[in-house]
Amino acid sequence: MTLLKTPKELQAYCIKARENANAKSKKSTDKKGDKKSTLGLVPTMGALHAGHSSLIATSIKQNSHTIVSIFVNPAQFAPSEDLATYPRTIEADIARCEELGASAVFLPQASDMYQSDDEASINPPKSLACVLEGFARPSHFGGVLQVIMKLFWLSCADNAYFGRKDAQQLLVIQKMVKDFFIPISIVPCPIVRDKDGLALSSRNAYLSKDEREIARAIPKAIESMKKHYDEISAKSTKSKNHKIDSKEAISAKEVLSVGQKVLQNSGVKLDYLEACDYELKRTDTLTPDKSIILLAGFVGKTRLLDNLWL
Repeated sequence: MTLLKTPKELQAYCIKARENANAKSKKSTDKKGDKKSTLGLVPTMGALHAGHSSLIATSIKQNSHTIVSIFVNPAQFAPSEDLATYPRTIEADIARCEELGASAVFLPQASDMYQSDDEASINPPKSLACVLEGFARPSHFGGVLQVIMKLFWLSCADNAYFGRKDAQQLLVIQKMVKDFFIPISIVPCPIVRDKDGLALSSRNAYLSKDEREIARAIPKAIESMKKHYDEISAKSTKSKNHKIDSKEAISAKEVLSVGQKVLQNSGVKLDYLEACDYELKRTDTLTPDKSIILLAGFVGKTRLLDNLWL
């Protein structure tokens, strides 16, 4: 596994990796089941956990080369947020990447990624990035897109891997790729949960033992809403003699109320619990493969996210 510390090193590595892969493919006839000569990128801020491991493993399975970036991006933190205290476990992260079989790890410094105080910036789409997380953290998605755009062009990767846990981030990045005609495929990956159901996040490390117990109400709310949604769907399907109507819609208010009851008096300070379509417009009805429920709440000082893709 190769360690890369500067943008120039990343660019050079990716160019060479692609040249070597192309040369190899010319010398040998592709066999059924062989990986294509492609580059996969897994952008992270480090403090890697099993959720990150699943992204890396998926990339390794689908690409001939997998690059993991580890960079705590200052541009996506507001002055009052946890940039200084964000978990940093570089040695353990490198060891995890090597154990999983990553081809390279990119470990830049902020001074490498941001060369001046007045560089070009990206305005995130208002419809997607000024609501929910974007309303609570107005500068967040601009900073996210800034660094992701840089990583995409530095690596010229074929595929990039993001978890569905950060649902709004995923949708905003997909929109950027579409609008700027960036030649990369975004691969959404399933949420990975801990044994107690809590969605894995580097910020879970902030939780005390008691706070962790309180935080369990969040996945319980997600599970309860999913169960209720599935029960209504099953009844609807049965009533239609097992003919599934893709346009069948279920009341969002009814499903959200189930989650609200679980969270009530749980100790979780709810920021939002919303039902939206994939353009993050509020919806009164939930439709399969078109709707998502998004949840954010505080447990102590720790802000936690979760969601339910329908």
